[in-house]
Amino acid sequence: MGQTTIPAVVRDAAAKFGTSEALVDGGVRLDFGQLLERVQTVARAFLARGIGPGDRVAINLPNTHHWVLSALGALYAGAVLVPVNTRFTAAETVDLLARSRAKALVVAADFLGADRHAAIRATGAALPDLGTVVRVPLEQPHRPVEGTLGWDEFLALAEQVPVADAEVRADAVRPDDVSDILFTSGTTGRSKGVLSAHRQVVDVAAAWAECGRVTADDRYLVINPFFHSFGYKAGIVVCLLTGATIVPQAVFDVRTTLGVIERERISVLPGAPTIFQSLLQEPDRGDTSSLRLAVTGAATVPASLVRRMRAELGFETVLTAYGLTEAVVVTMCRPGDDAELVASTSGRATAGFEVAIRGAEVVVRGPNVMLGYLDDPEATAQAIDEQGWLRTGDVGVLDDGGNLTITGRLKDMYICGGFNVYPAEVEHALTELAGVRDVAVVGAPDERLGEVGKAFVVGDGLTAEQVIGFCRERLANYKVPRLVEFVGELPRNASGKVLKRQLR
Repeated sequence: MGQTTIPAVVRDAAAKFGTSEALVDGGVRLDFGQLLERVQTVARAFLARGIGPGDRVAINLPNTHHWVLSALGALYAGAVLVPVNTRFTAAETVDLLARSRAKALVVAADFLGADRHAAIRATGAALPDLGTVVRVPLEQPHRPVEGTLGWDEFLALAEQVPVADAEVRADAVRPDDVSDILFTSGTTGRSKGVLSAHRQVVDVAAAWAECGRVTADDRYLVINPFFHSFGYKAGIVVCLLTGATIVPQAVFDVRTTLGVIERERISVLPGAPTIFQSLLQEPDRGDTSSLRLAVTGAATVPASLVRRMRAELGFETVLTAYGLTEAVVVTMCRPGDDAELVASTSGRATAGFEVAIRGAEVVVRGPNVMLGYLDDPEATAQAIDEQGWLRTGDVGVLDDGGNLTITGRLKDMYICGGFNVYPAEVEHALTELAGVRDVAVVGAPDERLGEVGKAFVVGDGLTAEQVIGFCRERLANYKVPRLVEFVGELPRNASGKVLKRQLR
């Protein structure tokens, strides 16, 4: 792929896949030709609002067709996409809008009962760059708000700009131009804006599609949030490259998801392990025979889960992958890998990456490492060395076949009696204990040993003694947790990562 852009990919998809279904969202059903027309309309509307090449366009919406059209339309107009985490507070959102100097914002007027834009306005923050706000009504009919545009009003502006102008703008986008700024989930402090180029987004998506053998026959349910690279780059862009149908889901609900799988004959369903655990807990699952490919990661994956996903949900292929915002997808398993390999590793390098272990830390290098952090040359220099190696902050090991196993985060490591303990190793052991549905381990202060492990367990019919005893049989003494707390659920961010600082 190498030297192409997202606007070029949208055009190619229309030429290649024409009348096959591109996007299904409730009553909205668009083929690839119609998708291109809608994207051009959104691009023309942005042009009418004075959005120029390189201007930043922020999107604060759940997974709906509006997100897909706004994002692709902004990119088609030569703008830079700034996805906003829908779980961010108004203050966090304002910080992101200010730091990215966003010229336009497309925001949900009402999502899960909250008016996102009203909350942003209520902060009283001055956002001098923000000249265009489009409020998208998702749950209630449109109510005009002074100084903003409704979705239909915004689209109507396209009539002021000829299609040819949008085509000129799309033609001018270069493969090395910045396509998006994705802000990291901020699990370790203030989020950083990660800059990627068009060629990188397309390359990484192409590699992901190839590992998963995604084709135009696939129908892809995107539960992973679009504001995250898993939903946007390994979701929307993968579908554009392969001709697969995008079926967005705004909120994960087990019954709704099973209904969509059956009704839309979903074949590709990536997500965090908790999504598959939830589906397996449902006694009446309906018809899931269309399911073909699952890709998971972001947490520990028990081998028993992989086997059950194949046997009970009908997945032919279950793959694990490893990535981070700064490099999107670094390693991936391949079809044909056995359940043990899929569960115990995150697969082999993909998308032109080299993977190495330096000290205990995973470092990666290749053409798809981020361009850098937004307005932060110091943080960029700390993250990427002179040879182009990106420090991931993850601890891991490589086997002889080049398969990567992530054993923890550098920052999550704790020292028990002078020994380094990586919680992921303890968590992985505990996922095999019957009755454990979810688990997270953190270091807790201890007068004698410095720190000891504390396990937070989601599960049924277990005692702390059983949990500790199970670990004693499998782990070195210093790795065995001394404390156990049973909880209803673990706090997670939108990409499925456990928020360990909350547990601490």
